[in-house]
Amino acid sequence: MIMVSRSRFWHRVLKLPFTFSCLRQLNPSFSSLAKQNPTSFVNRIPISVNGSSRLMPIVSYTYECNTRISILGRHGNVNEARKLFDEMPHRDTVSYASMITVYLKNNDLPKAERLFWAMPERNIVADSAMISGYVKAGQLDKARDVFDHMVERNVFSWTNLVSGYFRIGKVDEALRLFYQMPDKNVVSWTSVVAGYAQNGFIDQARHIFDQMPEKNIVAWTVMVKCYVENDRIDEAFKLFYQMPQRNLYSWNILILGCINSNRLNEAIQLFNSMPHRNTVSWTTMVTGLARNGMTKHAKEYFDQMPQKDTASWNAMITAYIDQGNMVEASELFNFMPEKNIVSWNVMIDGYARNGPGGVALKYLILMLQSNVKPNETTITSVLTQCNSIVELMQAHGLVIHLGFEHDTLLSNALVTMYSRRGDVLSARFVFDQLEAKDIVSWTAMILAYSNHGCGHHALQVFARMLRSGAKPDEITFVGLLSACSHAGLVKKGQKLFDSMGCAYAIEPRAEHYTCLVDILGRAGEVNKAMKVVSEMPQHERDGAVLGALLGACRLHRDVRLANQIGNKLIDQEPTSSGSYTLLANVYAACGKWNEFAQVRKKMKERNVKKEPGFSRIEVKGKSHVFFVGERSHPQVEEIYSFLDDRLLPLMQDIGFNPESTHALLSFYNE
Repeated sequence: MIMVSRSRFWHRVLKLPFTFSCLRQLNPSFSSLAKQNPTSFVNRIPISVNGSSRLMPIVSYTYECNTRISILGRHGNVNEARKLFDEMPHRDTVSYASMITVYLKNNDLPKAERLFWAMPERNIVADSAMISGYVKAGQLDKARDVFDHMVERNVFSWTNLVSGYFRIGKVDEALRLFYQMPDKNVVSWTSVVAGYAQNGFIDQARHIFDQMPEKNIVAWTVMVKCYVENDRIDEAFKLFYQMPQRNLYSWNILILGCINSNRLNEAIQLFNSMPHRNTVSWTTMVTGLARNGMTKHAKEYFDQMPQKDTASWNAMITAYIDQGNMVEASELFNFMPEKNIVSWNVMIDGYARNGPGGVALKYLILMLQSNVKPNETTITSVLTQCNSIVELMQAHGLVIHLGFEHDTLLSNALVTMYSRRGDVLSARFVFDQLEAKDIVSWTAMILAYSNHGCGHHALQVFARMLRSGAKPDEITFVGLLSACSHAGLVKKGQKLFDSMGCAYAIEPRAEHYTCLVDILGRAGEVNKAMKVVSEMPQHERDGAVLGALLGACRLHRDVRLANQIGNKLIDQEPTSSGSYTLLANVYAACGKWNEFAQVRKKMKERNVKKEPGFSRIEVKGKSHVFFVGERSHPQVEEIYSFLDDRLLPLMQDIGFNPESTHALLSFYNE
């Protein structure tokens, strides 16, 4: 510890206005003690022991304060540690280093940084701590600046910087520093092994490992982990059995590797041969087996666990939910001694996926009654199971009540769900209320307008998106091109398609070509649409693209081209009813009933079944589903009477042909 001269000490004291008041708080008799013995007071501080006052050497008092600061920081009492630091009558370099370390261990780099640069004198401990803090934050330039200005360096400071360069992928610079190190220890060597591995250079990592002058159990385990994480399990096994000694972590990491590589029998053998097991070992087996569908085996291990942690309970519940077994999942959930947010989310999501309707919402209420606050995942699961606009609005109200109305993820889900329920106005309201819009937000609103035929509105949202600085992605362009198709915006659609590659470096996919073909086909540009299909990459030419081209043939009654495209599509997808239906639609639209019958015959011969079309409408919170040709609805007579007497005449006035539709209905029903 560095001793300071009296004159230098008092020079510092006089610069600290809080010092004397601090001393008076420590001992009210400070003034009288100082007057009685001014000489001895220079290197001593008054303290109270058992009610009596005495002078304690400042060096000893400073040492005790430094120790106390470290202890407070270790327990997370950062403010108390800083208060003690500020009230110290004398602070040495250890005091500063201790307080800086407290800040760094509690993830407060800015305060550590300010205190570091305020140090009267720097030392190797503070320098090394700051290098470690900067490396952890990914600020390698600052870490290097501190390193370069160090008067003296130790293995810790060298190793930290080497690890930092590996972490950001600067392998060459990390190695250059490593070979410049005057002294290397096993930690230094191990950091290079790990650094090579995290950058994908597994063979180089093994080369360094083999060169190590000495290897401890950490080095061996790091190398085993390298092989495991890169799915080189056989090499991991070989090295594992060469280890002079193994710890629990070594066993656990290899078991996890076997499970992740679906080598479950080897994982079971390893687990059964372990000399000792901890909770991590048991939980790894239970979660791994459950995740890979071996629910029965997972349950056996789960029942044998000496101490079941929450993760193992959650894993078993998830396994049953994935099988659709909500009864077993519920029983386990009810027996859980302690449930966390993950437990509740798993159950809510399970009922949202596996029904029956309304149970997910019931579990959400139970969750709130248990004083567990839902998070974004919880509400998203509830949103996805809302079957009516009323339920969706109730869920929306819950989002607002819980204070999540500005959460981007949830708002995006609300926009999508309102759109699916046909309420574009509510979708737009949620979108406009969202301050932090991301690419998903913009795309969701564009898709909402596009799916409901509001092409011009979709393009207006896109214009706002570009002004905000956001960049579109593949899905954004699907929505935009679909919007142009519905709005008949041929030139705009072609321009947007062309801009994908040249302006945004997005390679068009099959769905983008499908939209462009649909745009051209609807506008009567069948030859241009055909040219797009012929020039597009072969691997993107799927049934949807050909289907869009066939749709254009139907719209413009081009039987010749429809024959060519339709038969090619049927050959490409012989078991897909959609291919036959599209071709049949063309024949029906053109009155080619013999050809229509041939398509139907071919479907029967190949045993291709057409799923009947259906529509769904919500009235007063109740959902009504209508399948083609199905007449089981209790109000079916009233509905058909309304269609025949009032709606059909209006449809005929705008060119609707009932005969072709009746033929298609019989086609669908057979």
